[in-house]
Amino acid sequence: MIHQLKTKEKYFTELIGRTKTFEVRKNDRNFSKGDFVGLNEVDNEGVETGRWMLQKIIYILDNPEYCKEGYVILGLKDYRIDDGLSRPIVQVN
Repeated sequence: MIHQLKTKEKYFTELIGRTKTFEVRKNDRNFSKGDFVGLNEVDNEGVETGRWMLQKIIYILDNPEYCKEGYVILGLKDYRIDDGLSRPIVQVN
């Protein structure tokens, strides 16, 4: 399954730079390990910028000791479609 999600510019940039490898999300989409997230960058007004990336969910933390009720932390990994590149797939319009 592919979940389409919006992500603020700051966090999108950190994902591209690999200084951030997770997303904290409301658990309202039945996320599962092995699913994909299509992350669409949005500006400060919530308007999509046209940049996006595809990430694979490799871990889900939903322990109430560490997560606010109703939320999960998704461990993410860059996903490539055999493009021979050593960077995340990012689309810029």
